[in-house]
Amino acid sequence: MSDTSPFDPVGHESLADAVVEQIETMIVDGILKEGHKLPSERDLAEAMGVSRPKLREALQILESRDLVTVRHGEGSFIAPLSGRAMSPALLALYARHGRAFYDYLEYRREQECFAARTAALRATQSDKDRLRDIIDEMQKAWEEDDAEASQEADLRLHVAVVDASQNTTLIHMMASVYDLTRQGVFYNRRFLRTMDGTGEKLLQQHKDIVATILAGDPDAAEQAARAHLDFVEESFRLGEEQKARETRAAKRRKLSGQASR
Repeated sequence: MSDTSPFDPVGHESLADAVVEQIETMIVDGILKEGHKLPSERDLAEAMGVSRPKLREALQILESRDLVTVRHGEGSFIAPLSGRAMSPALLALYARHGRAFYDYLEYRREQECFAARTAALRATQSDKDRLRDIIDEMQKAWEEDDAEASQEADLRLHVAVVDASQNTTLIHMMASVYDLTRQGVFYNRRFLRTMDGTGEKLLQQHKDIVATILAGDPDAAEQAARAHLDFVEESFRLGEEQKARETRAAKRRKLSGQASR
């Protein structure tokens, strides 16, 4: 295992318990998230300085606590932690009733403003490097007009800002919220690009959020996050209004055609 491994060698007082303690702590801290695949037994045992039998014992304990899922032939994975924010039936209901989108957005706005403000105060050098890397990816995706890469980087940036807040409750709660975004339940980022023209405004808003966090300015970071979510809300309101106008116009045209027969 290389020196870049996030796992530390454990002491020798109670090897299996020490392994369990370290992995549990990494889960609580939001370092290991649900679905994350752990290194192979050999690599993990080497990184933590324990024998493979002791590592297996620790994984069995974690599995019994529903924290790790062992898939034979595939490896060990962090188990689902926060669960779905909504049941499939409620998701479908929300998708049919667009008004729910604004409640979702209101919740995201307050949480992400808090995350940005807190990240500006707490972000480590590693957090800042991660944010810079994602912004570089967003810039590249924009220059290449790669909508799919842009959308994926967008979501990862929001996750990275929340992670940089160092608030473990927020990290786990927002993971469930972002799952809704990833599923496209409420909106598709491609729609925002149509409202934005080229997507340049969205890119600049994300740059502003990162810049204020890197500068350590909590007030400006909160304002940048709020401006971004306000833009998202206003874009969708305008989109709904345009759609309603087009629907009315289409009906008037049909009636006009019938009247002229």
